[in-house]
Amino acid sequence: MPTNFGVSLSAAFQKYGQLCVGIDPHSQLLADWGLEDNAAGLEKFSNLVLDAAVGNVGVIKPQVSFFERHGSAGFAILERLAERAATTDLVVIMDAKRGDIGTTMSAYFDAWLGQNAPFVCDALTVSPYLGFDSLSETMAGCLERGKGLFVLSATSNPEGAKVQRATNSGQTIAAQIWESLQKINKVTAAPNAVLGSFGAVLGATLNLANFGLQSIQVEATAAATPILAPGFGAQGAELSATRQLFGAGANQVIHSVSRSVLQAGPAGLIPAISAAKAELRSGLLQA
Repeated sequence: MPTNFGVSLSAAFQKYGQLCVGIDPHSQLLADWGLEDNAAGLEKFSNLVLDAAVGNVGVIKPQVSFFERHGSAGFAILERLAERAATTDLVVIMDAKRGDIGTTMSAYFDAWLGQNAPFVCDALTVSPYLGFDSLSETMAGCLERGKGLFVLSATSNPEGAKVQRATNSGQTIAAQIWESLQKINKVTAAPNAVLGSFGAVLGATLNLANFGLQSIQVEATAAATPILAPGFGAQGAELSATRQLFGAGANQVIHSVSRSVLQAGPAGLIPAISAAKAELRSGLLQA
């Protein structure tokens, strides 16, 4: 039986720490690296980032849109990148934000998480806004395959707050998604697991209390819900402030950085990753 995703993520944390490097090959970064904004530039950039990540971090997060913008050639590059990453000990989270119902959602599962998935990965970002229960079959498939999901809960874009902070039965929508994930992780996590397999996407630049998520800062439990937190680095959140942002929950956070390390260029990428890891370690040591 495949290894439980929460167990794999915990192992990556223990071996490499909690930093995640995003692979975000947008046009300006390609230009800054002296690469053409075409398939050849995309592939070189992506492989250089992957090479720098191996042995230095435990988690990478390719942003699918930057591959998709190059059409079929971009998707072919993403396939090859996924195949290369699968031969390493990296945990690969594909940031695709998929979400639908019925056979359409089943097809997304087959594409990203299934037995013969062309874009092989360990976990996928998904949207719950067609109803949280629309993810049920996908979650069941993940448990069978040892895969994970990261469910959008509280995102940093201002437009998201109108939905995510709206209340239903006295709770914000974001808090209801978080509570649902907690409940599922409690009953599906591997025995004695530190982390569950189903995580939440929470923007690191947010005031969690505004979303009804202040409990994250005071609770640290077994089979904890993993948190994928974009927004560190260039977007303004500081790795050294992770305890201030997430409190006891910082131990379950995947701290995602992209531009803040990628802008260092090919020669400076590994030193930039090392500096980010050091800043994060100092933040996690704070009381």
